[in-house]
Amino acid sequence: MYDVLLIALIIVSILLIITVVMLPSKTNAASALSGGAEQLFGKQKARGFEAGLRRTTALLGTIFIVIALVLAYLSSN
Repeated sequence: MYDVLLIALIIVSILLIITVVMLPSKTNAASALSGGAEQLFGKQKARGFEAGLRRTTALLGTIFIVIALVLAYLSSN
């Protein structure tokens, strides 16, 4: 069981890295001059591909944490 979860953790971590790298960047060169006001007032809802990537990233992150906690519990017993 431990080995299966360890392999699953490795696979999830690789997929998580790929999805985080695929997310579009939100940085803007002018944001340093505006004090971040654009991030506060110019915030738009993610749609389509970006929304799917955000959901996938959150799901993979949750799965990663759960598997890591289970592995920590199994290794302590």
